[in-house]
Amino acid sequence: MDLIEIKRRERLSREAAAERLRTLADSLARHNELEFVEGATRFRVDVADEIELEVELEVGTDGAELEIELKW
Repeated sequence: MDLIEIKRRERLSREAAAERLRTLADSLARHNELEFVEGATRFRVDVADEIELEVELEVGTDGAELEIELKW
C-alpha cells in the first residue's frame, strides 16, 4: 500500500482542542479503528490492541509544544 499522510494544522480554543483529543481517546478506547476525513474521502485505520505512546514536551522562551505520537 502507498503511504497515506494527512496533516492538518488549525488554531482552536483550548477547549476545542481538548474536545478533539477526547474524541480521539474515546475512539481508541471503544473501537479497533480510527477514522479520518479528508475532503470527500474517508479513511479508516485499524489499531492494534497494544500501541506505543510517546509524549514530548518542549518549553522555551518563545512558547511551548506538546507532541503526542501513537505507533502500532
